[in-house]
Order: sequence, then C-alpha cells, then structure tokens
Amino acid sequence: MKATRVLPVAALGLAMLLGGCASVPPGASSSDAAAAGTAAPPAAPAPDMAATPATAQGEAPSSTAAPVTAHPGPATAPVPVDPLRPDVPVQTDEAEARADLWQRVREGFSMPDLDGELVRDREQYYASRPDYVARMTERSNRYLFHILQEVQRRNLPSELALLPFIESAFNPQALSSAKASGIWQFMPATGRHYDLTQNVFRDDRRDVLASTRAALDYLVYLHGMFGDWHLTLAAYNWGEGNVQRAIARNRRAGLGTGYEDLRMPAETRYYVPKLQAVKNIVAEPGRFAIVLPRIENHPYFLSVPIERDIDISLAASLAGLDLDEFKALNPQMNRPVILAAGTPQVLLPYDNANRFVREFAAHNGPYASWTAWTAPTTMRLAEAAKAVGMEETHLREVNRIPPRMLVRAGSTLLVPRARGVRADVSPHLAENAMMLLAPEGRPQRRIVYKAPPKGSSVAAVAKRYRVPAAQVAQWNGVGTGAQFRAGHNVVVYLPARAATAPKPAKARTTKSAAAAKRGTTANAKAPAPRRAAATKAAPKSAKSTQQRRVAEKREANGG
Repeated sequence: MKATRVLPVAALGLAMLLGGCASVPPGASSSDAAAAGTAAPPAAPAPDMAATPATAQGEAPSSTAAPVTAHPGPATAPVPVDPLRPDVPVQTDEAEARADLWQRVREGFSMPDLDGELVRDREQYYASRPDYVARMTERSNRYLFHILQEVQRRNLPSELALLPFIESAFNPQALSSAKASGIWQFMPATGRHYDLTQNVFRDDRRDVLASTRAALDYLVYLHGMFGDWHLTLAAYNWGEGNVQRAIARNRRAGLGTGYEDLRMPAETRYYVPKLQAVKNIVAEPGRFAIVLPRIENHPYFLSVPIERDIDISLAASLAGLDLDEFKALNPQMNRPVILAAGTPQVLLPYDNANRFVREFAAHNGPYASWTAWTAPTTMRLAEAAKAVGMEETHLREVNRIPPRMLVRAGSTLLVPRARGVRADVSPHLAENAMMLLAPEGRPQRRIVYKAPPKGSSVAAVAKRYRVPAAQVAQWNGVGTGAQFRAGHNVVVYLPARAATAPKPAKARTTKSAAAAKRGTTANAKAPAPRRAAATKAAPKSAKSTQQRRVAEKREANGG
C-alpha cells in the first residue's frame, strides 16, 4: 500500500515565506524587499486612486481611475484545503478515498420514487443517447464529490446532487433562453437574492462553490414552504408563486394538491420524471446498458487562497493546467484577470494546487497585467481609449463593447496595469463594478428572435444582422464563441428606421384648391384629416389593389 498523500503544510509555508523576496519585481529597491512586497503608489495620480495606465505620450491620463488596495506580501503561506472541511487533511490513498462515489450517492437516496409513463419516456431518452450521458457524467467528475458532500452535510436527499444533470448537464457555462446560468441555472434576480454577485468581473451563478451553496439554500427554503420534495423541485423549476397558485386552484376545485395533480407547463411536468430517470440510471446503470465512469470518493479540487490580483492565463500556467481546465473549475470569471478582493480563492486539482503554491512563491514578476479604470464622464470609446493609452479596437474587444456605443459615467473598464505598479483593485470596485452603455447618435431598436431548431452561434447571428460578433455577445451576456440553444431568445440592436417624409401630391384636388383660395396652406403641422369610421377595408387581392391604385391616380389627376 502506498503512503497516504497529505498536504505538506509546513513545507509549503516555508517555501512561501522564503519566496517572499522573490515576488518583488525586478528593479525594486532593497527597501521594497524589506517591506515584503508593499505596493508602490502610482507616481502621477492621487494616493487613493488606481494604478493609471500611461498614455501613448507617456503622460498620466486626466480621467479618474478606480480605487485600489495596496497589498503587502502574505505573512503566512496560502495552504490548499478542502473548501468544505478546511481543518481536515486531504488524503487520497486511503481505502475510503478510493471507494466508488456513485455507491455513496445510491446509499443516500431518500426521496419518494415517482413512476409512470413520463419516467419511462425519460429513461428511454437517456438510454438511447449513451454518448450524451457519457459527456454529462464525465463533466460531473469535477464537481460531484463537492456537491454530494455539501448535500449530505445538510442531511438532504442525495438525489439533489443529481439535479445539475437535468438543469445544465453539469456545464457551468450553460445559459438558458431565460438567462438562467451555471450548473444550477440561477436566474439573475434569484441569484442576487441568494448573494450571487453578477458584475463586470465575475458572475457567481457560475461559481461552483457559491452556486451550490445558494441552490441548496433555495431548495431548503422551498421544502420548508411545501413540505414535499416533488413540489419543491417543481417550484425550483417553475417558481414558488406558480406552484402556490396551482395548489390553491386545485384546492378550490376540490382536487388533489400533489405534484401529479397540478396543472403545470410541460417543462415542469417533465422535470421530476427526468430527475427520477437519472436516479434510476445511477441506481442500476446495467439495466439501461450505460456505463458510469468511475469517480473516487475524495475531492477533485482544493481551494487555494490568493491575496493578489492575477491574470487567469498566469494562474493556469503556475498551476500547470491548460486554460480550458482552469476555467472549468473557475468558470465565474468574466474578464482575463482574477481580482483577489472579489475572488479570494481559486479551485485546482490536488497536485496542481500544490504546484501553484510553489510556483506562485517563486514567480519573479507582476502577477496581473490588468487593472480597473472608471469613466469619469459619459464619453465615446475613442476618448476612453486615449485616456488609458490603449488602441480603441483592443479596448473594445477586451471589454466586449459594441460599436457605436457610448461609455456612460461610472462604467468600469478593464485596462492594462502600468509597469511597476503593484496596487490591486479595491474590494468595493471588485464587488460593484458595472458596465453602463448608451447608443451613440441615432436611437436603436431592439429585436428579439428565437434561435432555430438546430441552434445558432454568436458568429452566425452577427453575420445574419451584419454586426460585429463582439456586439452580439455583449447584448446577450455571452462570450463570442457561445452557442444559442434552440428557442433561445437572441437580442440584437439595429438602427431605428428613419421617419420617411410624405410624398408631395402630384396635383391638388378641388377641395385642396378651394382651401388654398381661402388662404389655408398645406402646413406639415396641420392635423391630418380623419378617415371616415365606415371606411371599408382595402381589397386584399392583387387585382383589386391594382384597380384601387388606378382609381387613386385618376382622382389625383382630376379625372
């Protein structure tokens, strides 16, 4: 038997303490090193302002920069921990850790079973799509241990740990047509109610830890309201108010008030049967000719504290992970930088967490190449780009700003951090940064259309409406490479149609001439004559329409 792997806390701590001086940027003075990494204030702005990027001329811009926090080097080493059991050493080689996590899920089933045609229908759906089930279960490998751990810590049925299978197929980037996001598919308002921050820099509806906490808080609240897990799940999908009204309606009619008694939309009607089908497949995968991938009974990821702003690409590199895998564990980031004041930890696989701590301590250079800048007034993007010393196209791309849009006062933009500046973005801005845009020049009209049955991409929508892909992505709150599912409401803004001036009449009618003799002019401000109430509807056939136009022409010519 191999020796049990336990996090080398003392060794990591010593490495970080000895590596403190190594984190001082090249060229820093000995006093900087003695201060253990105290951030140097920017030269030009006032002390309470952010690190301001130099302009193309080398001068500090006059625009207001965002507040920052000066971070000294860490006094103690950040130690990777299991986020749910930070005081328990992580051991991956013991017999319990090597046990099958699926069996632990099965042993925790405690919801009443649902049976019927809808369950059979969903079982057949999944059984006939083994590749789809394989992709879902492969993605769940990263998150299932943590979710099950949190579910059982609260003494809840383990079926709830399977809910992300039917909500999002365990895809943290999933976005519904109603703007629900993350593996638990939180709507924006519900997410804010459960303290899931949504701002320029991050969307905690996609955060694995935060969204799991919020989802279970919400489910516990709903179960307290309804006292029945099937009704609880219906309310999670359909909304508590809708379920309450459906129950009240049945009660007034003297009907049953259970899940199967209520009248509800088709999506909600299938919701619990889908979960029951997944439960049945997990309970007996062989009966459906499905093979579940092995998932061991230990954390897939550990939580590693970070105390400095750091580029996502650098964090992934220090951890020895490719960018996609890093983002799969930390999907909440909206920008290419992690702000320590808003996201004080990252999730990394066991071995990569240890490597990250070592490499972070040894890194000799800046951790973040980006900072935040707040627009002092409403301005064109070209003006903002000049103020921060960036090319307009680059600033637009990084911040996902569509063309022909003004940046309104108070908007927070991501801009390059000036060389040598180590001050980080302040907690207030990290939590509250917003992007406020306004149309430039002509007013715009909002168009909403449903994605076709085969779905659509941001690039396809951009091509269809002849607008930049970045603009479509910003309007819909997605990335430029995102796909819209069938039926998704896609938002596009196009220039408003200009009002067309009425064509001048070729000749005046007798009544017009009489009016002119009395001194009345055909003034544009004059009220248009009302149509008679008994006017007949215009003919619809092509022939009758042509006849009507000939008659109108004759009348205009005095015939």
